[in-house]
Amino acid sequence: MAAHCRGTELDLSWISKVQVNHAAVLRRAQQIQARRSVKKEWQAAWLLKAVTFIDLTTLSGDDTFSNVQRLCYKAKYPIRADLLKALNMDDKGITTAAVCVYPARVCDAVKALKAADCSIPVASVATGFPTGQTHLKTRLEEIRLAVEDGATEIDVVINRTLVLTGQWEALYDEVTQFRKACGEAHLKTILATGELGSLTNVYKASLVAMMAGSDFIKTSTGKETVNATFPVAIVMLRAIRDFFWKTGNKRSPIITIILSCEAYGKWVLSNLGMPSRHLFYYSNANCLSI
Repeated sequence: MAAHCRGTELDLSWISKVQVNHAAVLRRAQQIQARRSVKKEWQAAWLLKAVTFIDLTTLSGDDTFSNVQRLCYKAKYPIRADLLKALNMDDKGITTAAVCVYPARVCDAVKALKAADCSIPVASVATGFPTGQTHLKTRLEEIRLAVEDGATEIDVVINRTLVLTGQWEALYDEVTQFRKACGEAHLKTILATGELGSLTNVYKASLVAMMAGSDFIKTSTGKETVNATFPVAIVMLRAIRDFFWKTGNKRSPIITIILSCEAYGKWVLSNLGMPSRHLFYYSNANCLSI
């Protein structure tokens, strides 16, 4: 298992000085989307790379073992064999980065992947997903139970009220407790950016989550009215870069629901270097239509 993000002490002086230039972020987002996209074999290369970043997910109320079993098979074989052969990639072992399910379905995913002789990580949402509006003790126990059942990645949701009211110490303490409850499992913190009110709050919440030891920060649950956007991705990536420059901590990735994997990939490349499996996740099961 990859190393964890080393959290830091909460730096309220840094948080208090943050102010995001909303207009400048929007201009930058427009510039990125206007860039010429790659074509032919280079486009194929980007898309293949994107597949290996996908956190393949099923989070439905009618999930069953058979649903999860099909998901795990798709995670192991995300692209048709004839396409891989045509691209000379049939021997590369291309899989998605993980499968993500509700806590009650973790055992199903672990069993299905074991039967398929596949070591893809199992991720579980937790902490009252998607709203986070349950008691803290309940959220912490949900993490522990998911880890006991075999989840090696935990997708937690933050209490948005703490961000909207500027309770940064309380948010730091909450995420720190999530980190402890995860044990050796990776902590993936969902910020639900569409409900945070401003890009400044997105940046501050990103910093606090990383200071508290989040291994990944994630834009959204996919169930908010507004999920991932280019401006939000820009702000979160800048927060990651600034966190690294100030702390030297390389273990602080971002997870985002992808709207255009090429454009996002180019932005990650220009800000953080070449994307890797532990740096950048595309959390969108609908990406796999091939």
